[in-house]
Amino acid sequence: MSNQEGYPFEQIEAKWQKFWEEKEIFNLISDKNLISDKNLTLDKKKPKYYCLEMFPYPSGKIHMGHVRNYAIGDVIARFKRMSGYEVLHPMGWDAFGLPAENAALEKRIHPAKWTGQNIEYMKSQLKKLGLSYDWTREIATCSPDYYKWNQWLFLKFYEKGLAYKKQAEVNWCEKCQTVLANEQVEAGLCWRCSTVVKSKKLDQWFFKITAYADRLLEEQKLLKNWPERVLSMQINWIGKSFGTEIDFRVADTDEIIKVFTTRADTIFGASYVVLAPQYPLVEKLIKNTQQIEQLKQVGQDSGLKPQIEKEGIFTGQYAINPVNNEKIPIWIANYVLMEYGTGAIMAVPAHDQRDFEFADKYGLPKQLVIQSPTEELSIQTMTCAFEDEGLLVNSGQFDNIPSKKAIEAISSWMEKEKIGRKTVNYRLKDWLVSRQRYWGTPIPIIYCPDCGKVPVPYSDLPVRLPENVDIQKGQTLAEVPEFINTTCPECGHKAKRETDTMDTFVDSSWYFARYISPRQENNPVDINEANYWLPVDQYIGGIEHAILHLLYARFFTKVMADLGLLSCKEPFSNLLTQGMVIKDGAKMSKSKGNVVDPNKIITKYGADTVRLFILFASPPEKDLEWSDQGIEGSWRFLNRVYRIVSQYAKECGVVGLEFGIRGLELVDEDRKLHAFTHKTIKKVTTDIETEFHFNTAIASIMELVNEIYKYPLRANDNSSIFVLKEALEVVVLLLSPMAPHLCEELWEILGRQASTRQASIFDQPWLKYDQEAIKEEEAIIIIQVNGKVRGKITVPIDFQDEEVKNLALAEIKDKIKDKQVKKIISVPKKLVNIVVRDLEI
Repeated sequence: MSNQEGYPFEQIEAKWQKFWEEKEIFNLISDKNLISDKNLTLDKKKPKYYCLEMFPYPSGKIHMGHVRNYAIGDVIARFKRMSGYEVLHPMGWDAFGLPAENAALEKRIHPAKWTGQNIEYMKSQLKKLGLSYDWTREIATCSPDYYKWNQWLFLKFYEKGLAYKKQAEVNWCEKCQTVLANEQVEAGLCWRCSTVVKSKKLDQWFFKITAYADRLLEEQKLLKNWPERVLSMQINWIGKSFGTEIDFRVADTDEIIKVFTTRADTIFGASYVVLAPQYPLVEKLIKNTQQIEQLKQVGQDSGLKPQIEKEGIFTGQYAINPVNNEKIPIWIANYVLMEYGTGAIMAVPAHDQRDFEFADKYGLPKQLVIQSPTEELSIQTMTCAFEDEGLLVNSGQFDNIPSKKAIEAISSWMEKEKIGRKTVNYRLKDWLVSRQRYWGTPIPIIYCPDCGKVPVPYSDLPVRLPENVDIQKGQTLAEVPEFINTTCPECGHKAKRETDTMDTFVDSSWYFARYISPRQENNPVDINEANYWLPVDQYIGGIEHAILHLLYARFFTKVMADLGLLSCKEPFSNLLTQGMVIKDGAKMSKSKGNVVDPNKIITKYGADTVRLFILFASPPEKDLEWSDQGIEGSWRFLNRVYRIVSQYAKECGVVGLEFGIRGLELVDEDRKLHAFTHKTIKKVTTDIETEFHFNTAIASIMELVNEIYKYPLRANDNSSIFVLKEALEVVVLLLSPMAPHLCEELWEILGRQASTRQASIFDQPWLKYDQEAIKEEEAIIIIQVNGKVRGKITVPIDFQDEEVKNLALAEIKDKIKDKQVKKIISVPKKLVNIVVRDLEI
């Protein structure tokens, strides 16, 4: 396709992008440290709206997933601006991280230079898309001006006891040569490179997110407009469970194995104990070198792969079941995870399927302690575990008690006997934030032989990353003497710096707050500005961030609120998790060869066409199937709009909609188009405002364009000219958030920019529909039941008879509940009478 066949999008898009930038149309100057030549001010009498898409990692080029994410946010931001809000819509860069180091190795370039080049290129791409960002607030997390505040917050966490260092078994990725938080291990694989994760003992820094576990759960009630799926994922990850911690003594020793269980009712059926391979007592229980080597292998498979074969090793040791003093074997197995409970379980194979399968494999005993209420169970005939409720058997004084009641009864008895205690357990573990990499925020701690761990003084922040690191040799901070060697800020003696850097998820856990006052020099955030702007009104990003980023951001917000930096309890009021962009049935990826380069599409069709297709092809929360035909269709539609507006602009002249239609004499064609125009305003506004259904909003605009093409303009007839001009202007205004460049141009062609004395179409107020006009398109239907009025509904006048009957039935369904409908009589556009049998009214 030749660009000459359509409207001149290259000139139009370049023109308006330059205009927006020079006029600073989308900049908000509320931070006194931000600089503008235009004396822009923020009107805090207006309602505020903070719209934010998750910021990108500057990997080199934006992809279609980015385009979709940012196009969705841009429509919302522009719509809210036109709806009378002060809109904050910033953008920045999640710029630290391992990919920069890997790229540096591959391309023989310093990570800082590689990242900077990518940011400049990707920024130019975002500008070509016509996104309404306030670039005065741009941040990059690799800048010392930003990561200084990472370090500042780390020190505050440290002072509050929320940052601590300890030796721990950690998740280790051999390929990335760094540790991973539990949340970064997906099915046993590194979330970044998919390498199998191993266990390793290291001294590491942690954030005590577990101290906020209950608040993270309880304050979910504030997140009424988050997807239920995201909330459920976080609930499951935090994993709060009420149960009993039971003491199993290792036979012939004083060692105690603490077991957490939610099924105290099955304790009499515990026939062996199982430890996670990383359990601290393992090395004492197993002395045989060969067994230890086997154990390591088992440990590598420990819960790391879905549905792996259960493997175990008998330690040769026994534990004492405290309720009946039976000796039961102690095993180590790969289906018990150190991350859950205490890392030790009591195995009850008759009533837990995993234990049942393990016992079958290794010939371990089973003991039935809950009998089914519907059939007689026998260990000899059982082919799977019985995990339902029933009556206790073989459980001493607790026999014949319903299993649900027995949980409480046995737990209370064990507390009295001092062999167990009721407790609450969390799956959530503290957040491991140490990383053995270069390209990240240095942890601001100094180690002094005399003073121990010493925080870097606030006045010495930031602790800067050294630039003279040879990435080609795989150097980390631990190999840079001039960085490591320092003096103790307390005693002045020789000391050494911490050489770990922070997990990059620290950077993204509070960036939304920094946008508010990005040049603030005394605090991470300006508290007054934060009180106005936070929480974020609409946050947009992928479902894959449900546990990592979104959970960490909620945690940081609560800590920052406790520090007096923020007044909100949650960072994001509304969350939209957009679907993926897929092609040929699969997510776009280089390996699958199904990637569509946004640059090529923009060059061929223009940014507005790309935006329109992305928004029209699917509701935002659903996956979007890429379609070349869909792109062509969007291109053709924009050309239709351009042609019809250009054709009639001079003929219609400037007929200001503000003067209204009152007093004009309309014929049927006029009334039809006028009503359709206002019906479209109502539909598009509702679709954008309520569910972000941009696809149906665009479809409604397309229908209005079709009506305009069919409309017979009467030359020199003011009524006809007004109705047509109104419809054209409405199309341009409604379409403007989706196709902003073209609509700015058409607004100018229509003469409205000059007549309204507004710099941009986006300075126009959003349209309000005329209720009187719509009334002509609607009918009020009276609903009768056996001839008596029982309600009314309003329906489009062109609704079919069956549609009206169905709506009437739905409206009064509670009034005719359990009654038989004999027949339905309707008078078109007036009433529906539902005749029922034996209706008592």
